[in-house]
Amino acid sequence: MKIALDAMGGDLAPQATVQGALDALNHTQDNLHIILVGDKSQIQSELGNSIPNGLTIHPTTEVVTMHDDGSTVLRAKPDSSIVQGIRLIKDKKADAFISAGHTGAVMATSLFLLGRIPHVKRPCLGAYLQTETGGKIICDVGANPDAKPEHLLQFAIMASVYLDHVEGIKDNKVALINIGEEPSKGSELYQKAYQLLKDELPSFEGNVEARYIFDSHASVFVCDGFVGNNLVKFAEGWIMTFTNLMMKKIQSKLSYKVGAGLIKPVIDEIKNQYDYEEHGGAPLLGINGISIVSHGNSTPKAIMNSIFVAQKSINKNLIQDISKGIDEHLGAIS
Repeated sequence: MKIALDAMGGDLAPQATVQGALDALNHTQDNLHIILVGDKSQIQSELGNSIPNGLTIHPTTEVVTMHDDGSTVLRAKPDSSIVQGIRLIKDKKADAFISAGHTGAVMATSLFLLGRIPHVKRPCLGAYLQTETGGKIICDVGANPDAKPEHLLQFAIMASVYLDHVEGIKDNKVALINIGEEPSKGSELYQKAYQLLKDELPSFEGNVEARYIFDSHASVFVCDGFVGNNLVKFAEGWIMTFTNLMMKKIQSKLSYKVGAGLIKPVIDEIKNQYDYEEHGGAPLLGINGISIVSHGNSTPKAIMNSIFVAQKSINKNLIQDISKGIDEHLGAIS
C-alpha cells in the first residue's frame, strides 16, 4: 500500500507531516509505504542523514499557500506538492493522498485529475464528531455552498458508507439539519430534501436542530456546505472561547487553582474525546480515488491518524461501495 503525503501542507509542515509519517510507520502492522511529496531539502532536513525504510521523497518545486485560488492551482502550480501528490494516484503510483493544506486546491485538483465516482453529482466533505452517543458525521461542511435536494441525498448515502467502512459504525440513521423538526421548516431546498430523503432512505429520521446533534439517535447529518461550514467553524470558535474562559477563571482565585488539580483529569479526558487529532482527516466523498483532507493545524498525531484513515479507506473498498450505494438510488437523482 502506497500513500502520498503532502509534506508541505498545513500550518506545522514540514515538521509535523514528516514526523507523522514516521510515527505511522512505527505504529502499523500493514505493508505501508509513504511517499513524502514536497521540497526535497526541507524534507531531508527533517529526516536527518538517512531516509528510513518505508519512506521515499517525491521532490517538487512549488508550494500552494492559502492565498492561492484553489480552482487554478492545477494550472498555476503544476509542480506543487498538492498537484503532484494527487497525480501519483492518477498515474497509479499511489493508492491515496493526504494533505493538511489548501482544502479548495485539494478538492479542485482531485476533481479534475481523478474525476467523480460514476453517477455522483457533487463530491462533498464531511466532518467527523465523537459524541457520548457515538461517532457522527456532518456532510457537507464546505465543498458545496449551493446544493440541490438530490445532492443532499447523495451526501447522506456517501457519509453512511464512510461511517460503516472506515469508522465501523453500523446501521446509521440519517437526519437533515434544519431550523425546526417539522417537514415544512426551512427553505424550499430543505423542504424538498426532506421529502426526497423520506422517500428514498428507510434510515431517515427527519429534521434535527443543530443544538440536538450531539443527543440525536442519528449519526449522519446532511446540509449544504454553507450551513455546514458555518456550523463547524462556530463550534471550533466556541470551544476555544470556552477553554480560554475556564483558564482565566481558574487563574483568578486561589481556591479555583486548588480545585483545578482535581478536575484536570476529567477536562483532559473530555478534550481528548473531541480532539480532531484523535481522528485525523476525512476523505473527499464522491471523488474517484482516496483523497484525504486533514485539519490545517494538524500535529504529527493528526497526520498519523489521517494515514490510518487512508489505510482503512483502501482496505475497506470505500470507493467501490460508495458507487454501489449511489447506484441503488439512480431513479431519484437522474
